[in-house]
Formats: sequence, structure tokens, C-alpha cells
Amino acid sequence: MSVPSGGLSLAADFPESTRGEWQKLVLGVLRKSGVATEANTPADVEDLLATETYDGPRIQPLYTSEDAPAGGVGLPGLAPFVRGGRPQGTGGSGWDVRALHVGPDAKAAGADVLADLESGVTSLWLRLGEGGLPIEALGTVLAEVYLDLAPVALDAGGRTSAAADEFLRVADARGVPGSQLSGSLGADPIGLAARVGVGTSEPAGLDEAAALARRCLQQYPGLRALVVDAQPYHRAGASDAQELAASLATGVAYLRLLTSAGLSLTEALGQLEFRYAVTADQFSSIAKLRAARRLWARVAQVCGASGPERAQRQHAVTSTAMMTRRDPWVNMLRTTLACFAAGVAGADAVTVLPFDARLGLPDDFSRRIARNTQILLQEESSLVRVIDPAGGSWFVESLTESLAEAAWSAFTEIERAGGIVAALREGLVAERIASSRAARAEAIAHRRDPITGVSEFPNVAEKLPDRVPAPPVAPSAPADAVTTGLPEIHYDADFEDLRARADAAAQAGDRPVILLATLGSAAASTARGSFAANLFQAGGFDTPTSGTGTDPVQIAAAFTASGATVACLCSADKVYAEHAATVAAALRAAGARQVWLAGQPGARAQSDAEAGIGGYVFTGCNAVAVLQTALAEAGVA
Repeated sequence: MSVPSGGLSLAADFPESTRGEWQKLVLGVLRKSGVATEANTPADVEDLLATETYDGPRIQPLYTSEDAPAGGVGLPGLAPFVRGGRPQGTGGSGWDVRALHVGPDAKAAGADVLADLESGVTSLWLRLGEGGLPIEALGTVLAEVYLDLAPVALDAGGRTSAAADEFLRVADARGVPGSQLSGSLGADPIGLAARVGVGTSEPAGLDEAAALARRCLQQYPGLRALVVDAQPYHRAGASDAQELAASLATGVAYLRLLTSAGLSLTEALGQLEFRYAVTADQFSSIAKLRAARRLWARVAQVCGASGPERAQRQHAVTSTAMMTRRDPWVNMLRTTLACFAAGVAGADAVTVLPFDARLGLPDDFSRRIARNTQILLQEESSLVRVIDPAGGSWFVESLTESLAEAAWSAFTEIERAGGIVAALREGLVAERIASSRAARAEAIAHRRDPITGVSEFPNVAEKLPDRVPAPPVAPSAPADAVTTGLPEIHYDADFEDLRARADAAAQAGDRPVILLATLGSAAASTARGSFAANLFQAGGFDTPTSGTGTDPVQIAAAFTASGATVACLCSADKVYAEHAATVAAALRAAGARQVWLAGQPGARAQSDAEAGIGGYVFTGCNAVAVLQTALAEAGVA
């Protein structure tokens, strides 16, 4: 085929397809699968396949150039910075690989820090004070660290000033010039207030944060004094838009604080770093970081900034809320996806939390996997060789724009309430987050948002790794507190509670058992039997089967031999019509406290109830409610 003089026209030899033709073809498939009916038209296809986000915008099944933002998204390194804060993106050096250290043993932490830096980590994040490293031992922790080469980010909560003083004292004692220090002193008094509660007065630490900012400008130009940490909102169950809105409102509050303390707008902007959570939902995480830059550039513009200082400095951290205690090895996959999203989105620094973080302090292996996840993505996958890999994706650009609009609406609501501190004090932020938290919990309970290894494909017999317990973090609320701090949740909480109850019974020698009465042939019973086993194992049940066949006597005998107190019928609808009633009666006679049926109740609900079938499990059922009931029926408190 010859190439036209005007260039190569891709797909030139194929007839052009329209959106309407695609809709007609998809409608035919949906009708065959039962998703659509004869009453549906091609125009209904996209609504039938669209999914809702927790922020309101819908994710469509198809995106084209028609869905691209009308105003465009600019270029990398240029306002509105959707495509990255630097023209070169993460090309060349890659993003900053930042490792978190929290262990209370200063000597051990020093060895861990050195191992990280020698093995690819490029900056340190140190949690100090309550729930972390002793502040007075900071010199021991950093004894072998070249502070002029390795940036350090401090995180000391209410003891930020003390931690900053100690860090700067250590650097001075080592003869490190102030101009060569880099990182962050970590002041975030509003973020701390969100965690512990807000009082009638302003959050403690605001004046100290402003003083640290002035000190950095005068003596330590490579250090930033303040962090806008959006993690407390994410950990409380906030949607992406709510997390962004809270961060914007906090950033605005800090700009007001710093400019009132005498800093210019450009100087104030330069003192802020933003910290966001990223999850295994990679597209939402990519859109969130891109939207955050767009929104902050707009805030800075409204405040009067016009240059590169409008670019947001971002630190992305893999979500603690998504991490699970059960099957913790799957957390490696979750954090890999989250790290990939952060890298694609253009985060300046990324922290991958160790896969065993929910179990206690990480060991050498989990720290190695955490840092190597980032190194592999940078060097082996060549992720940093492309500037803004997501740029031009109509889906990502549309999702970014929709998320930015939702976040801006939530941000302006907070500002109308008097700002982030007032919104926290009046309960507005907590109320909005509680709504999102409830919606997410409902989706997880119905397994619309599956959690691998927990709500799906659990391993009842797993042995969890042993880890040293992490120090508790329970900062004190202010004496004049009028609100409690935002809660800290984990997405697996409801299923974890069920598993913990079942495991406690198992330790007492009586793990709950539910017999799966697999009626008929293997072909008839396997699909629903596998479904039921997966569901009940998520609650910690052992799930032996009765084998093939429909003999009520044989199935009742298998029930008795299994030690179960509950049973579930599993087979095809035709088999149920002939045998469900007699088998259920036999199971009841054998002592079954409850007989479930795998499938929708449908028209047979009345006859099933008369036969002693008391409940149903099916795709979309409330698995948490089913398992709570089943555990009670099995005698598990």
C-alpha cells in the first residue's frame, strides 16, 4: 500500500463507524444477556452500562473525542498543570522514591533507613513522637545519612516544632549548610485537628507553622515548612472529590496564615506540599492527582499568582484504607497499581507502604518489596520515559474534568461555611464524609466493590505473618474540643469483624461449618456451589459439600457427619423444583438451624418457606448481612 503524499491516514481503508452503529450492536448483546429488553433503544445502551462514582460523575462505557474537555488541558509544565508540574515530567531521574519509617527503636530504624537509601530510596519520611520514632533519637536514626543528599520529610503531629528544632540541630552539628538541606518539616496543624477534633479556638500550632515557614525562607531554602495532608479525610472514607476539596480549603487557610505572617504569595505557595492517597482504582487515582493540580493552579491564580509557583508539589501515598489484614500478600498488587497510578499521574514523590502494614511493623522483606515496586515501575517498565502517559486519553481527561468540577463544588461549600476549620467545627466535613463512607460500605457489603482475599476468594486456613505490633497513635484532643476527630476506617472492616469472630470460635475448637448440599450432578451444582463456598468462606466458615446426588437421607447424613449447624442448597433451578423441598425438610429434621438456598427466591419463595428454606444467597445480596445471620445461626457470638 502506498503512503499518500499528505501522510499516513490510519484506518483509511476501513469504513467509518459511528457511535449509533456501536450502540445498535451493543444493544443486541445486552438483550441476549438479559440486561436490556425489547423496550430499550440504542440510545439507552450507555446508561445501561454506565457506573456511578461516589462523587456523582458517571463512568461511561465509551469515550470519544467528543468527550474531551472543551478548553483543553494544556501542556506538561504549563498552567493549569493537569499534565504535570514540570515540562519533562518524571523523565530522566523519575519521581522521588520516599520510604516511611515509624519504628520506635532508633538503632534499628537507623539500620533500616540506611538499607533503604543504599537500595534505591531517594528520600525519607520519618514519623516522630507519639506512635513513631523518638524525637530525641533523631540523631541516631540519621547518623549514617548524608543530609545534603537525602531529602527528609518529618511527620510529628503536635510536636512539629520540637522535631524541626532537633532535625535542624542535628544538621548543624554535622556541619551541613542550611542551603543544602531539602525536604519538609511537616507542619500541618489543621490536618492534626481533623484527626483529633476541633476546639472553640483556632487549632494549636498555626503560629509555630508560620514561624517555621519564615525560618525556612531565611535559612533553609530547600525545605518546605507545611504539608497539606489529605489522608485524614481519605482514611475517614471520603470520596475523591471530598478529599480534594478538603485539601484545597486547607491550602487556602495556610496561604492566608502565611501571607498574614508577612510572606509574599509566591513565598507562601513555595512552602506547601500536598499529600494524597492513591488506591488500586488506578484511573480514579490518576484523575485525582491531575485534578488536584488543575484546582490548585486555579486557586493560586485567583489569589494573584501567574507563574510556575502555581504548580502543586505532590506526595502520593498508597492508601491505608484499602490495605487488608487477611491475605496481606494481595496488598503487594494493590500498592503496585496505586504506585503505577501515581507515576502515570505525575506525582513528585511516592510512598509505597509495605504489604504487611496492617499487621504491625514491616520486616526487611516487606520494605524491600515496597521500594522495589517503585524501582521496577521506573526502570523495568520504563514508565518514566514517557511524559504524561495518560495525556490524550478521552476517558482520563473526561474523568479528571468531572472530578475537578465535583471537587470545586465541595470546596466552595466549605469556603461558604467559613473555611476548613469552621467546616470541621460545625460538622459539615464529617457529615459529608459519613455519607460517602456509608455508600462505600454498602457497595462492599453487596460485593459490588470486591476485596480480593477478603470478600472474594478468601483463604480460611491462611496463617498470617507474625509482626511486631506498631506503636499506637492516639493524639490527644484539645481541651476545648467541640467535635471528635474523623474516624480511621479500613474498607475490609465489616468482613474482618466476621472473620475475627469465626477465628475466635476456631481457636476454641469450634470453627463454624455450613454444609453445601450440592444437589444433582456436578454440572448442575458446581456454579452455585462455588459461589456459595466463596461467600460463606468470607465469613470464616468451613464449607464441606454433600457430594453429588439428591437422596435426602444421604445428604442429611453428610450434614450430621460434617458437624454443621447450617446448610445451603446449591444446584440448578430445575433440580430445586424437584428436590429442594424434600432435602430441606431432611436437613431440618437432622438439626439444621437454617437452610439457605443459592439463587434468587423468585416465584417459589412461598413454597420454599413452607419447606423450611429460610434465606437466599445470590449475586448482589448483602453478603455482610447474610454472614452475620449465618454466624448467629451457627452459634458464633
